[in-house]
Amino acid sequence: MKVIDTSIPDVKIIEPSVFGDDRGFFMETWNQVEFEKKVAGKSITFVQDNHSKSKKGILRGLHYQTENTQGKLVRVVSGEVFDVAVDIRKDSPTFGQWVGEYLSADNKRQLWVPEGFAHGFYVISDEAEFVYKCTDYYNPNAEVSIKWNDKTIGINWPVTNDPILSNKDERGLSFLDSKTL
Repeated sequence: MKVIDTSIPDVKIIEPSVFGDDRGFFMETWNQVEFEKKVAGKSITFVQDNHSKSKKGILRGLHYQTENTQGKLVRVVSGEVFDVAVDIRKDSPTFGQWVGEYLSADNKRQLWVPEGFAHGFYVISDEAEFVYKCTDYYNPNAEVSIKWNDKTIGINWPVTNDPILSNKDERGLSFLDSKTL
């Protein structure tokens, strides 16, 4: 696998080695030793896998948990999304900065979003299936949603119309009003 640095050093793009021919392809999507050595730089345990399906124009996020903070290894198995990680670690030199990356079934890229980041994605294709591994369990009582279009963060989303949001995301907090970690 190839690991690509982003403008936030702890967030990494992972390009798996893909072996293909006219029959299809094979790729390794997870390897504990390689991930810890090349990406995380420390021991990582994933405890939960999630899979979501969304239609074009849906924006999910920006989510994080104040307890049971989660690192996420995300990828798209069908379609395409614009995936975003926002550094919400108060003591970080990149606090309040964001990274955005197109993830698709075609490019097969993965994004490592460590603990201490808000995360969200916007669906570009007609539909997208998004899968991710989490380092801690989902805790709905500790979940926070930051407004997707918060001016302080200033994410340059590739939206052409108002995105479709959940009720939770419509009520998202401003970055300045959210509890940072």
